[in-house]
Amino acid sequence: MAMFSLRGRRSHLAVVKEEPARAPSLAERALEHVDGLYGLARHLCGNTSDAEDLVQDTYERALAGAARFEEGSNLRAWLFRILRNCFIDQARRRKVVLEIPDDTIDTHIEPLGPAELEQLRFVTREEVTRAIAALPTEYRFVLYLDVEGFSEAETADILRCPPGTVKSRLFRAKSRLRTALKEAP
Repeated sequence: MAMFSLRGRRSHLAVVKEEPARAPSLAERALEHVDGLYGLARHLCGNTSDAEDLVQDTYERALAGAARFEEGSNLRAWLFRILRNCFIDQARRRKVVLEIPDDTIDTHIEPLGPAELEQLRFVTREEVTRAIAALPTEYRFVLYLDVEGFSEAETADILRCPPGTVKSRLFRAKSRLRTALKEAP
């Protein structure tokens, strides 16, 4: 043991081996995504109480199924998929029919003119929130997942649909949102 002197006093210096930090548990890592999950739940449910219940159900289901989670896979996408499934299950229990968009209809979008672009500069947060809430559920899902930064492949995995369907729904969601915002008072 090394000895050193500090103003005439002799002290012993001990070397302590640091223990490696333990890896966070699945539950701890899952909690890192609570804000994103709540954001989507809020957009889907329209009120805080139902959104909180949906997120709680999501974590309940995720922790109950933790043994099925494959380490190394995308935890965030897995949680968003569970949230989607919980939302659909809640709608079924409440006998709510979810609107499924018709992906077979092709739409053409005209480019925005200078006046329309200027109008969009003054759109309020409330107008955007109302316009998003008016979209069909699957459009809200795909739009929110895009905003959250999920790739088309990840979104397709979460929504359990082909990547082409994701691309189509995202295009249509943005088109409908843009139209709604152009018509906003």
